[in-house]
Amino acid sequence: MDELRGHGVGPWQGEWPQDPFYDPELLAHGDTRNVIDRYRYWRMDAIVADLDQRRHPFHVAIENWQHDMNIGSIVRSANAFLAETVHIIGRRRWNRRGAMVTDRYQHVVHHEDVVAFAAWARAEDIPILAVDNVGDAVPVDRAELPERCVLLFGQEGPGLSDEALAAASGHIEITQYGSTRSINASAAAAVVMYEWCRRYAG
Repeated sequence: MDELRGHGVGPWQGEWPQDPFYDPELLAHGDTRNVIDRYRYWRMDAIVADLDQRRHPFHVAIENWQHDMNIGSIVRSANAFLAETVHIIGRRRWNRRGAMVTDRYQHVVHHEDVVAFAAWARAEDIPILAVDNVGDAVPVDRAELPERCVLLFGQEGPGLSDEALAAASGHIEITQYGSTRSINASAAAAVVMYEWCRRYAG
């Protein structure tokens, strides 16, 4: 199985494996998808099923009022850190470009508004933690971060809506040291997800 220049692998060399999770098309033509080596030549549904056996118990939620391009990048990070589910609040359509097709492997659900999202969280008995640099926010490295929780992120620029902040049981911020007031929303999401994994992923 010679590595292709750039990324991916070429057609399978030698006798094909018989395991049912392999995709005959990929075995025949090669696999240039952005997946880890463990999943080379696997069918997409087989990859999702395998991920479902190992997903972490934290969720990610994003307010989507302005068709923010960061949403795709947050979905990609959620996949990288193996979040349980990504919740899109507000507009159903979101910019998938930054996801780099990782949304195919990540559970994504939609909530019409914050009220519907908060109702879901209450029904699941899962705390909402809002990530925004508001007055009472606790730095993420010192914040209480339950193993089972949903991390809520806002739009680039305005951050979270007042309604979303009110729905949260805790507010988290990322300590900054330069002159900018805030960091990119997708970067902030990756930092917080990594902190969760640092504590719990083992």
